[in-house]
Amino acid sequence: MLAALTGLGLSTAAGLNAYIPLLVVGLLANFTNAVRLPHDYAWLTNGWVLAIIGVLLVAEMVLDKVPVVDHVNDMIQTAVRPAAGGVAFSATQAASQLDHSTWMAHNPWVSWVLGIGVALAVHVMKATARPVVNVSTAGVGAPVVSTMEDAGSLGMSLVAVFFPVLVVVGLVVLAVPAWWAFRLLRRRRARKMASRLPQPS
Repeated sequence: MLAALTGLGLSTAAGLNAYIPLLVVGLLANFTNAVRLPHDYAWLTNGWVLAIIGVLLVAEMVLDKVPVVDHVNDMIQTAVRPAAGGVAFSATQAASQLDHSTWMAHNPWVSWVLGIGVALAVHVMKATARPVVNVSTAGVGAPVVSTMEDAGSLGMSLVAVFFPVLVVVGLVVLAVPAWWAFRLLRRRRARKMASRLPQPS
């Protein structure tokens, strides 16, 4: 159960930022005993891989804070974030099964599907909300919201590894801005539809 919560938290974090949970898992597995990865995922601890992830993370953090550019970046990340979620969920699930065999261990594709699905759902929420934020704040909100998303991704990644039982709380916290963004989007669409209706003479 805790392994599933860890995977859920990391894939959620990947939906916000693909590289933060991968970097957290790789660094912790490399320098601590908090994460112990199986052989198939040992590449996550490779120095070159971590360096590449770090460079991609810096680029992501910069691009995601520029209005319009952030939208293009989200389009590109539509493939990257779900893939990262699949890796994070699957790697931690496999790590939890190092010493005993279970159904999940014999069916690793389930972890991949769950990770991809969760990360994709969070990514879609983020990519849908961002244009609304940009328009409603004339672009000023982009770096603020992006910074909050990065902080949320890092926080969720650490909680998922060290305090997996709190992942549910983290999901509730993330649900609040998601609900707010959804309401903004509905209001914006309603105003657009109203403006297209013929006005009475």
